[in-house]
Amino acid sequence: MTEAPEPAPAPGQVLVDVEAAGFGFVDVMAMRGEYPGFPGVGAVPGVEVAGRVAAVGQGVAEGLVGQQVLAMLPGFGGFAERVVTDAGLVFPAPHGTRAVDVVALGVNALVADIALHRAGAAAGERVLVRGAGGGIGVLATQFARARGAEVTAVTSSAARGERLRALGAAHIVDRTEASALPGATYDVVVDTVAGPDVEKHLGLLRPNGRYILCGGAGGFPGVESFGPLLRDFHKSLSLSAFSLNSVAPQDMQVSWKRVVALLGEGRVSAVVDQGFPLAEADSALRRVAGGKAFGKVVLLAR
Repeated sequence: MTEAPEPAPAPGQVLVDVEAAGFGFVDVMAMRGEYPGFPGVGAVPGVEVAGRVAAVGQGVAEGLVGQQVLAMLPGFGGFAERVVTDAGLVFPAPHGTRAVDVVALGVNALVADIALHRAGAAAGERVLVRGAGGGIGVLATQFARARGAEVTAVTSSAARGERLRALGAAHIVDRTEASALPGATYDVVVDTVAGPDVEKHLGLLRPNGRYILCGGAGGFPGVESFGPLLRDFHKSLSLSAFSLNSVAPQDMQVSWKRVVALLGEGRVSAVVDQGFPLAEADSALRRVAGGKAFGKVVLLAR
C-alpha cells in the first residue's frame, strides 16, 4: 500500500469514492506482464470499481454527485480509495444493490451480455460455456439461460457444477474427467479459457455455429487450434475474438440497461466469491490466479 496524490476530476470526468473494486484475471495478466498496455511495476491494477460520486468536472451534470455507481477505468488504477474516470464510463447502480454486488456484475456482466448478443444466442439453441465457474462464466450461464437457451457449463468439479445448475445450467461437464465432452454439439460456445483446447471445442459447433473467445485464462492458443474453421468449411462456422476494449461507451450503457433489467426481474444475480481488504490484494491475486474463485473476487476499499 502506498499514498498517492488526491485525484481531482478534469473536464468530462467524475471522482468516485471507491467502496469495492473488482479483481479479475485481467489484473493477474497485468501483474504478470502479459497484458498489453499495462505500464508495469509501480502501476495500479484494477479496471472497475463501485462507489459514490464525490465530485464532477466541468461539463458533467452536478446531479451525479452522491449517486451510487459502477465506474470503469479507461486503463487501470481501480485498486485505490478514490479514482477519476470519464463520465461516459460511469453506470448507475441498481437501486438498493450493495457495492460488492454491483462490481461483481460490472465488467464481467458487460462481457457476457455483449458476447451473447453478438453471437445471437436464441431461445431453443444450445450454448456451451467454458470456464463457467469464473467471473464471466457464471454470468454467461445466467444470461444464456435468460435468453431461453439450453446451457451446458464446463467446470472443474462436481460441487461447482451443482452451483451452476442452480444458476440455470441444464448440463454440467467436469473438465477433469476423461469422458468430458462426450459428443454433444452446440450452436454457441462462449470461451473464457482459450489455451490448447480451443480446437477441441471448435469441433463441437453445429452448422452455422458461433464461437466467442472472450478470455485467456488458459493462455494463447496456437494457430493450429483454428484448424476446424477450414477443415469444417462446409459447416459455415464463425469465430469472434471479443474484448470490451473495442466497445464504445454508449454501447456499454445499452448493455448495462439489459443487465439491470434482468437483475430487476430476478433472472440474473451477482455471484461474489470472496471479499478482501484493499491491503490484502496479494491474497486476492493468489485466489484468482489459482483458479479457486467461483464468481467474482472483490477488494473492499472501505
